[in-house]
Amino acid sequence: MPRFAANLSMLFTELPFPDRFAAAAKAGFRYVEYLFPYDYPAEELRGLLDDNGLTQVLFNLPCGDWAAGERGIAGLPGREREFREGVDKAVAYAKVLGVTRLNCLAGKLPEGASMETACDVLALNTANAARILGENGLSLVIEAINHFDIPGFMLTRTSHVMALLDVIGRPNVSMQYDVYHAQREEGELAATIAANLPRIGHIQVADNPGRHQPGTGEIHYPFLFAELDRLGYGGFVGLEYVPTPDTSASFGWIQDMHLTL
Repeated sequence: MPRFAANLSMLFTELPFPDRFAAAAKAGFRYVEYLFPYDYPAEELRGLLDDNGLTQVLFNLPCGDWAAGERGIAGLPGREREFREGVDKAVAYAKVLGVTRLNCLAGKLPEGASMETACDVLALNTANAARILGENGLSLVIEAINHFDIPGFMLTRTSHVMALLDVIGRPNVSMQYDVYHAQREEGELAATIAANLPRIGHIQVADNPGRHQPGTGEIHYPFLFAELDRLGYGGFVGLEYVPTPDTSASFGWIQDMHLTL
């Protein structure tokens, strides 16, 4: 049975962010994740987790200017110092929050930059991040994002991430496999997960089209969840979807698919 984590950046958005922790607990979740913790003191967020009996399982390394459209800086030449400082900041937050796994977004290829140079920067930055995280007992996951949603993103396919993992060559690095992005970019979900499961450290789900909850689109989620059980996946499954018509109503698929939180 998958261990579901409510993504508080996508769910309960009708509420102020601090109130989403209680809402997730009331809905029955034991685990949560979200994009970034950095707008709040780590101690405040830890208090929200503890007060609501929640465990946080994931957040992202700092990704540059998100509001301006940046989606990661790990592969951006000239931003190496900023990336390193972001890793240190993330480690400090992770220690307070009790999070053991951090996600890295590669970023979009800068205008005028060569892919070769950007990939060299990405490999060096992620290897250094993996080393630092490893020294602190933490793991790194790296995500592919489809090129329709984020044109220019450096890692768009499972094979891209796996090639990077080969270059990094550290045991505390794996892939964050986002089913929605994978479906849009390459399909072959069950076969791809089966082939790469030992190097998948975290999974996120949403349906396609629309990035809404499972059961609203073309992905056969009952089969996919059963396949994760059959393969013995022991990690978390983050619910990173846009709920429709609202968050509470969107949870019907859990009972419909005979699953539990």
